[in-house]
Amino acid sequence: MEPLRAGDPSRIGRYRLLRRLGAGGMGVVFLARAPGGAIAALKTVRSSYADESGFRARFRREVEAARQVGSRWVVPLLDADADAETPWLATSYVPGPSLAETVDTFGPLSTASVRVLGVRLAEALTAVHGAGLVHRDVKPGNILLAPDGPRLIDFGIARAPDATALTSSGVIVGSPGFLSPEQARARGGEIGPAGDVFSLGCVLAFAATGVRPFGGGSAAGVLLRTVYEEPDPASLPDALAPLFRACLHKDPAGRPSLARLRATLAEGTASGSDAPSGWLPAPVTRLINDRSAAVLTIGSIEPTRLSASAPSDIASTVSPASPHAPTLTSVTATRPTPRTVGRRGFLRLGSTAGLLAAGGGGAWWWSTRAKPGPSLPSGTGRARPELVVAFHGDLTGTGKESGRAQLNGARLAVEHIDAHSDRPLRLKLRTYDDGGDTGRAQELAARLAKDAQVLAVLGPTTDACFSATERTYTEAVMPVVSVSVGADTESASFGSNTFHCHAALHVTYGLLAAPCVRYLSNHVDARRVFLVDDRAQGDFAWRVCDQAEQALRRGGRDATVSPMAAGRIDYTSLAAEVRSARADAVVFTGDAVRAGGFASALTAARFTGTRMATERALDPRFLGSAGAAANGWVFATAFTDPTARASARAFTAAYRARFGTDPGWYAAEAYDAVMFLAQVCDKDGTALRERGAIARRMPEITYSGITRTVKYESRYGAYNHDAMFEFQVVDGAFRYLGQYLEASVS
Repeated sequence: MEPLRAGDPSRIGRYRLLRRLGAGGMGVVFLARAPGGAIAALKTVRSSYADESGFRARFRREVEAARQVGSRWVVPLLDADADAETPWLATSYVPGPSLAETVDTFGPLSTASVRVLGVRLAEALTAVHGAGLVHRDVKPGNILLAPDGPRLIDFGIARAPDATALTSSGVIVGSPGFLSPEQARARGGEIGPAGDVFSLGCVLAFAATGVRPFGGGSAAGVLLRTVYEEPDPASLPDALAPLFRACLHKDPAGRPSLARLRATLAEGTASGSDAPSGWLPAPVTRLINDRSAAVLTIGSIEPTRLSASAPSDIASTVSPASPHAPTLTSVTATRPTPRTVGRRGFLRLGSTAGLLAAGGGGAWWWSTRAKPGPSLPSGTGRARPELVVAFHGDLTGTGKESGRAQLNGARLAVEHIDAHSDRPLRLKLRTYDDGGDTGRAQELAARLAKDAQVLAVLGPTTDACFSATERTYTEAVMPVVSVSVGADTESASFGSNTFHCHAALHVTYGLLAAPCVRYLSNHVDARRVFLVDDRAQGDFAWRVCDQAEQALRRGGRDATVSPMAAGRIDYTSLAAEVRSARADAVVFTGDAVRAGGFASALTAARFTGTRMATERALDPRFLGSAGAAANGWVFATAFTDPTARASARAFTAAYRARFGTDPGWYAAEAYDAVMFLAQVCDKDGTALRERGAIARRMPEITYSGITRTVKYESRYGAYNHDAMFEFQVVDGAFRYLGQYLEASVS
């Protein structure tokens, strides 16, 4: 096999890297293309593992064993190289979502779908066991869904049962919540095919109900329940409860064989080798179709390049030199097939692939930053054209702290762009202060719309001012990039043919329910959640509560929404209401001061459950108002903390040196917004100098920045939906936990 060549960092072996898909415990996964055009998922192994004694021999044995598995329902191994400087393996690429993503997004599957899922997975595991292997990590995340049936993936910890060197006792292998009691006890010699049957039972129960049979929370707690307690009855659907209980028997000898499991599940399903048509819910099928179609455009994507190391999105208490930090990353700007901008063309730089490439994009320039010099492109005598961008925000009103932080972040980006003579353009930033006043914002928008020199606007910085200016900017075909606006911009006042050109780094408010629900479901396993709809926050609070309630109920959890008047609050009565509801978690949607009062009342009422709030309460005033009662509160936000994010470390240092303070909320996002605009305006080395051309190009650009990846999603007509983050109050201070899907929770 051809090793990774230092001279061609966009290739591994015979595969050309297209983009980074994600990172796991062992390494990084890339989307790749073989010489014949086939698309593959290529997994590299971190150097810290590759350098371990005996690793390459184990890796080589696993590869040879995986080649022996022949099943339509197992993703096939295409190629591998255990002897490369960076060991790797390639498998077929399946564009469908994982079972975990499907249940989290769309809810549990029907009984009929679960039967098909179980039959096919039993067939897959029969093939695995027939090759002399035990998978040992059968879990929802390792099952991909396709129109014709599921696919079992990831033999990263698959082992032969009799390979004692690979099944040493005392080491727990697998994923808590889906591993068997014998795995939980770390009894390597006892782990056999029956362990996979137990895991499959857990997976099917989760698929049918959305409930993990042995709950969530800490790994230690889940492992103890797996060994000593019976499964949660709520996880066992009535029609299949006896079969699932048998699969989850504590004694391996008491579990059914895969043949019996398959035969029982097959009762009532369509005969034949193919999954019945429509075995998946329609929304899941549409998602698979969307992702399959997206693969067809990959030919236009620029190759991904590997770097020696990758900053990771980790809590501030983790050292950058941690052995768990990724060692490979992508630094890429992709250009999907051009599409026409519709009325949702206003760009919302807010959040889906944000975590996967956040370490790779915008941070590189700090280490190679050129000193300001002549404004001439290398090798030419032409002066670079100067494009005017207007910063429109609140710099003197109630939102001035955020507005000023955004302005400072934008200034750093402009300084960087102008300092690099190899760029085909320069940017000039003009500043306009609306003071948070909607009337003033309208006047400024009208003025900027008529100014032919202004080619784009960064801002406004508040919801109210954005809503007040949206029509003016839209009718002027003004490219607008907002950073801290979460209001829904899909206004019914615009006709279907209106040319809309907005981008926002902030998610729509309803999406902030996602980190709340995930935290409550995955980290603490809350069963009764009390949601406070603070009417003082308007639609924001209602949207968060409504989305969270629906998602929690789909997950089999109780959720109570309690409206709270916009005026004075009786915190004591509200806390008593929480206790009366027997809630084990609360989500508060109010601002910092009101959240502080509520926190104190909950502590006085001796409430010990989980307490969550949103970014509207993430303010020093909360700490001052709540005092000791603030400790433990968790916050869902659409902004990151650049001081605790490795990918923004150099940005933070530059910000401190330039402005004498740490970057405030949204400063790093504003930096990314300007860098995104600069990339949009650079079309094949030529500067775009017309508003319509810039607006039309916005959906064509995927930008990997220091806070997130910005990517247009045609399904939603928006940009990104996973750039959401979590903070927690620890010892009287806000501690950044990370991106919500992989937050490090204490």
